[in-house]
Amino acid sequence: MHHLAACIDHTLLLPAATETDIEALCLEARDYRFFGVCVNGSWVQTACRELRGSAASVVCAVGFPLGTMASEAKRLETELAISDGAQEIDFVLNVGRLKQGDKSYVLNEIKEVAKAAHGRRVKVILETCLLNKEEKILACRLAMDGGAHFVKTSTGFSTAGALVSDVRLMRETVGPDFGVKASGGIRDLRTAVAMIEAGATRIGTSASVAIVKGEKG
Repeated sequence: MHHLAACIDHTLLLPAATETDIEALCLEARDYRFFGVCVNGSWVQTACRELRGSAASVVCAVGFPLGTMASEAKRLETELAISDGAQEIDFVLNVGRLKQGDKSYVLNEIKEVAKAAHGRRVKVILETCLLNKEEKILACRLAMDGGAHFVKTSTGFSTAGALVSDVRLMRETVGPDFGVKASGGIRDLRTAVAMIEAGATRIGTSASVAIVKGEKG
């Protein structure tokens, strides 16, 4: 299970999460040797403090969960997160702009966030449940062209989460060397393994402990 744990971003993005909850999240990340924790921006400093001296990374959600704010806001949010110590950025692309075919807007936004991340890993959240096949492929290609490092299926806050078929399509589109993160609704070991077999290199879940224990989340 250690290999699986090393692929997991232990996630807590609920609006009512408290400092105590974030501290508990980080303690679990230490104990189970998860890749890292994924938190909202106001908790990045707390997570960095709690994980100091460990191998776990701090991942910050940006433009979360809708992705519809101005690109400048996402850039500033990224800059603040990096300044606070975040080592990775998971940001939500502007789904409406993508769906209306505004490729230049989406590409420039990805470039702006990647630039603001100063070389840290950037994952582009596609919100696959809102996209058709062609839009998913386009989003993956724009993520690659924009200087991101990963594509990610979902926020977990929309109409559906990760699907094995979407992970497989994303992997086929980005090739073998680009990151693919499956996130949203992954709550048991069987589902997590299926996502990895389909091509995911990272799993985002709040049910991390249950997964590595082989339990239902």
